Amino acid sequence: MTSLLKLTKKDFTSDQEVRWCPGCGDFAILAMVQKLMPELNIPRENIVFVSGIGCSSRFPYYMNTYGFHGIHGRAPAIATGLKMARPELTVFVVTGDGDSLSIGGNHLIHALRRNIDLKILLFDNRIYGLTKGQASPTSELGKKTKSSPFGTVDRPFNPMTLALGAGATFVARTVASDTAHMTQILRRAALHKGAAFVEIWQNCPVFNDGAFDDWSERDVREEQLIKLEHEKPLVYGKARDKGLLIGGGFSLERGSAAGALVHDEARDNVALAMALASLEPPYPQPVGVLRAVSRPTVDALAREQELELAAASTKPATLESLLNSGDTWNVSGEIG
Repeated sequence: MTSLLKLTKKDFTSDQEVRWCPGCGDFAILAMVQKLMPELNIPRENIVFVSGIGCSSRFPYYMNTYGFHGIHGRAPAIATGLKMARPELTVFVVTGDGDSLSIGGNHLIHALRRNIDLKILLFDNRIYGLTKGQASPTSELGKKTKSSPFGTVDRPFNPMTLALGAGATFVARTVASDTAHMTQILRRAALHKGAAFVEIWQNCPVFNDGAFDDWSERDVREEQLIKLEHEKPLVYGKARDKGLLIGGGFSLERGSAAGALVHDEARDNVALAMALASLEPPYPQPVGVLRAVSRPTVDALAREQELELAAASTKPATLESLLNSGDTWNVSGEIG
């Protein structure tokens, strides 16, 4: 018998030069993904990274797996087709806030709605980096950029509420500067069976430096972030003395840790997850898994349907029988 070769991070690192700006958060994400891959015990030939257009979309070149660099916004559509045709593959989608929430928004929500077994990693830096600093769909209201010199007048998308509203069965957020937390969340997403959506806050030091510093910097995290843990109270603060409680009209309110609401990521009802995802400053920002539920995936349901049709022998055997099946009618009468 031949033993299985134990893979390491090096086995998932390609020979391509990594071309991101110094200090970009993408470096940390790439390192953690390369480190995580061997832990999944999935052969490299069964792993595919699909991307669209943007700084994050260079990702497939740097992974020593199969990869597909698509066009702007179309990564979820390409990945859907691949997963439907080759269900044994583990398919990751790497995208950015501009790529997936602007031109790619329609593809994203339907991939989530259908519960395609994809692992969608959204690198969010609140700016268009590759095209040099225009406002993106997640840029904050009033943001002054090259495309909005007087400040944006559009309210930004909240990626997590969008994913929850689309019916994603796994929704989470993490921060590129917290590598331990990011690794934990990426592992959970990779192992989830169904549409897994992870928003990753990451810094663009050139065009939007410090976009998440008020929450993600090491010296403020404990006060400004609330780390979600399944079946644990929603508490935060250096002394863990602050908590979130249910207020009037099912709103979340700040209070003491005593009596804090217990987080339940497995709730089928999205109301609590949506309330957490909707929190805005001065409330703490949630990181961790908001929702993780089990539902049949479309790719699995399609395979079951094929097997049922084959067993029932209902497939038309010839082109002629196919053309004459279903709704047909005869046209008679003379044309004068």
